[in-house]
Amino acid sequence: MTRPREQDRPGGCCESLTNYLTSAKFLLYVGHFLSTWGDRMWHFAVSVFLVELYGNSLLLTAVYGLVVAGSVLVLGAIIGDWVDKNARLKVAQTSLVIQNVSVILCGIILMMVFLHKDELLTMYHGWVLTSCYILIITIANIANLASTATAITIQRDWIVVVAGEDRSRLADMNATVRRIDQLTNILAPMAVGQIMTFGSAVIGCGFISGWNLVSMCVEYFLLWKVYQKTPALAVKVTLKVEEAELKQLNVHKETEPKPLESTHLMGDKDPAVHALEPEPEPSCSEQLAEPFRTFRDGWVSYYHQPVFLAGLGLAFLYMTVLGFDCITTGYAYTQGLSGSVLSLLMGASAVTGIGGTVAFTWLRRRCGLVRTGLISGCAQLSCLVLCVVSVFMPGSPLDLSVSPFQDIRSRFIQAEPLPAMPTGAPGPPFSTGGPSANGSVTTLAAPEWELGLSAESVLSVSLLFAGVIAARIGLWSFDLTVTQLLQENVIESERGIINGVQNSMNYLLDLLHFIMVILAPNPEAFGLLVLISVSFVAMGHIMYFRFAQKTLGSKLFACGPVEKDAPSEDQASTSAV
Repeated sequence: MTRPREQDRPGGCCESLTNYLTSAKFLLYVGHFLSTWGDRMWHFAVSVFLVELYGNSLLLTAVYGLVVAGSVLVLGAIIGDWVDKNARLKVAQTSLVIQNVSVILCGIILMMVFLHKDELLTMYHGWVLTSCYILIITIANIANLASTATAITIQRDWIVVVAGEDRSRLADMNATVRRIDQLTNILAPMAVGQIMTFGSAVIGCGFISGWNLVSMCVEYFLLWKVYQKTPALAVKVTLKVEEAELKQLNVHKETEPKPLESTHLMGDKDPAVHALEPEPEPSCSEQLAEPFRTFRDGWVSYYHQPVFLAGLGLAFLYMTVLGFDCITTGYAYTQGLSGSVLSLLMGASAVTGIGGTVAFTWLRRRCGLVRTGLISGCAQLSCLVLCVVSVFMPGSPLDLSVSPFQDIRSRFIQAEPLPAMPTGAPGPPFSTGGPSANGSVTTLAAPEWELGLSAESVLSVSLLFAGVIAARIGLWSFDLTVTQLLQENVIESERGIINGVQNSMNYLLDLLHFIMVILAPNPEAFGLLVLISVSFVAMGHIMYFRFAQKTLGSKLFACGPVEKDAPSEDQASTSAV
């Protein structure tokens, strides 16, 4: 009796492994890894390319960032509406092709500009080169918009369908996807940076273009396989009556909030699930007014969503300088941190971010989804207290007597030279400078802090980065919580447009945080920016607390996850709305 079992065990193990490797879930992970790796390489490289092209200035990079943020802010709802109104496979494949073809074209144009920059500079008084800059930024922006559409349809829709009715499976898939994001966010820029460091800008452009060409073919095939293995992806819920009565239903949801954790992922009261039918051709005036109407309806619908406060709370977390972006990096340079130390800190932040995804899955099983957000918010705020304390510790450059506006005037009117970056700072891989704390690009001549971190600054900087790194656990756990709340509680026919508006809200607060830095770019005001950032994070979690209070009511501080409780018939019927 035991021998047959022992003989079958290896075969069963191999069969289970084969089934997993060919499952829709694993294929979705592989496709997301390839897509994210290409995105991270491109987002890192395009900023470096623009800096190199414009004579080690951040002007083109700043213009590109402004165009990208403004485009998503304005077009987020329209992109989401397009995702909702078209078949899933068509949306995924179209956005994939547009994104990768745009990056390939951009890479080819960049190669030509790098090779013939001197000739282009002399043609028509430099207008040909300026036109190339405009073309590069325009195509790169199209690639980013297509990437936004891909993220909405795959991470906010396909994952929900593949997970089916299993909330635990959905949580695990969300956490795995976020771990992939964390790893590629560190490894992909390092890989392409090494290629550009030991090669050249032209080689970097060629490598990224070739990668996107091969990756596009593989991702296209993987999407088709996932679509084949998940029959539910072939149909979409289109409720005409629901769309006609959207405002009345949203008002009903706002005045009578229901426990959201009882919502079915794919279930509706009496869903009319059928293949998409062709609609009558609209008139010319209706076509012109459609984008504006979609923009308005998307934001109104987002406001009336029962998860509005949770989504707004997540957006407020983008209004912060307490992250490993160019701003915090620039401040670290001014305090004497070397590039090697900073790279170690970034690696530690990635590790704690992955720890946040693990904490999310553990907390959700034991405390429920809504309470997981509360616990994550408290954890993040507790860690950010260290950042607040660092502002007032010895060695902190905080000096409110230094006017930030005077600093701006001196930089632009008097053209005062900026201090140089440390020689160990990880600037652009093939240039002589990099971004400083106030958004300018500096050279490596006569560095002022070659001696490294001063003794009196150790405590302040250590507390600041300890708080930032530790807070990543609560941050990513909270982010996953709100993501799953949007997945579970937004009806399928509105899933794209609501997530599009959510992306717009995130970009809006992100823009505000860059404007805040522009108004106060000097290191002496960074402590004030830290206090403002922590205040916005606190406001975001207060909004989420209000959402949780409305959702759970008296069960807010009860023990045990709400998901295990069987929903009542009333809850089940209202969850579809």
